Amino acid sequence: MKAVHLITLALLSPLAHADADCVAHPKAEWMKEDTIKKALIDEGYTIKKFKVDGNCYEMYGRNKAGKRAEIYFDTVTGKPVKAEIEK
Repeated sequence: MKAVHLITLALLSPLAHADADCVAHPKAEWMKEDTIKKALIDEGYTIKKFKVDGNCYEMYGRNKAGKRAEIYFDTVTGKPVKAEIEK
């Protein structure tokens, strides 16, 4: 199983609302949604909605500080591609 490499999301600057530019990977290579969800929960995130958006996984929820978060993830590596965190 591939490890989820979530970088500290607090270091990501908020970005304008627009779709993330994720690399298209064959679905057979995608990390399981449950793996990314568990990693987020383990880091203190509350997930309101988790879905596939184009070639990305997308999560809406709150970070451990209770701030709203919208994060797009690469479907193979689980790394955040884009994040918007409420200030």
